[in-house]
Amino acid sequence: MKKKTARPTHRPPPNKPEPKKTPIVEAPAATTPVTVEETAEPAELQDRLVIYLRRLDWDVIGTILAIKAVFYIYGTQAFQVLTNSDVGGFGRWLEIWNRWDATHYIDLAQNGYQTTGDAKYWIIFYPLFPWLIRIIAIVFDNYIISALIVVAIASVAAGLLLKQLVKLDYSEDIANHAVWFLFIFPGSGALHTPFTESVFLALAIGSFLTARKDRWALAGLLGALACLTRINGVVLMPALAVEAGYQYWKMRRWRWQWLWIGFIGFGILGYLLLNYHVFSNPFMFMTFRREHFFQVMSWPWVGIKDQFLALRQSGEAGVIRGAQDLFFVILGLAGTVWSFMKLRPSYAVWMACNWLLFVSTTFILGAVRSTLILFPLFLLFSLLSTRKVWYATITVWSLLFLALFTGLYVEGHFVY
Repeated sequence: MKKKTARPTHRPPPNKPEPKKTPIVEAPAATTPVTVEETAEPAELQDRLVIYLRRLDWDVIGTILAIKAVFYIYGTQAFQVLTNSDVGGFGRWLEIWNRWDATHYIDLAQNGYQTTGDAKYWIIFYPLFPWLIRIIAIVFDNYIISALIVVAIASVAAGLLLKQLVKLDYSEDIANHAVWFLFIFPGSGALHTPFTESVFLALAIGSFLTARKDRWALAGLLGALACLTRINGVVLMPALAVEAGYQYWKMRRWRWQWLWIGFIGFGILGYLLLNYHVFSNPFMFMTFRREHFFQVMSWPWVGIKDQFLALRQSGEAGVIRGAQDLFFVILGLAGTVWSFMKLRPSYAVWMACNWLLFVSTTFILGAVRSTLILFPLFLLFSLLSTRKVWYATITVWSLLFLALFTGLYVEGHFVY
């Protein structure tokens, strides 16, 4: 049997106030105490960073990085076999990838635009890519390494953005295949070497994606930056104007945000101001392109006719400047026609204007690299590859000719 606990018999009078407790005053600490808000803010930022990293598409990132690793391993082996020499130290290995236009971008990053010597002609190369290299070189103190880092980051961004853009209209499988075909395309070596294609594609695809998501101010800004990367950036103006027209046709409602498309023109204006700052002539790049590089705008059939004539040549000239360049010109044209039947009008305009831009010259060089800019082409490949026979055919063709162009590039031949 449990004992009953005795209850207290004394209770304080009901109206008597309880005695006040004397507050304990502590001596001030040597340092200012950290408040709850101050401790929560870093934790909150850390949580946001973790959430953001988890949301990234690590399958796509892993695929792109794996392709890059295989590309560099294969290129190194190809260099050793084709040149019958060893790579040597790390510095010489870096030089394998620093060829042709890449050397000019590295020089611009290191020394800026010049007004004397052969370096004065580098004004024809747009400034954003070398500016980015110079910024990264502050940390790494090596311009080739910095260029490869810029290219790596930009190419991963381009792949992620392309997948997001394709997923707005198609399934995830179609989007994944589009990214796959982009990175195994025969000209995709330009996404792993110090060329502008990776940065340009990230900005151009990002501009399309933000326009599709009604973030037109950001689309205009990305478009302006694309214009500071390559002349092709100007094509974003008609392409996004058609996108705005298509949205108006579907919604029957005008949106003032579409006027941000005009902001893209500030990128071109910035490049002209650069020419004026260096040479006191905003169109100096056109003079050098005509007088030193012998390239002027012309009707498309002029350059295409030159490629047909190159077919008569033997050896490398007949294969690369003739058969291969001509093939990619025809592929770009076929993809452009197909895009008008299968894709959004803005994608078709992007295809058509860029195709005309790289073939409307007195002679066409590096058509495989120029075709890489036609990113809706890889969506078309993906749609076609829903049939296994086409998936296998496009994949094998891409990998074989990517290996061919990579081998030629590391040996010192002009293919891009």
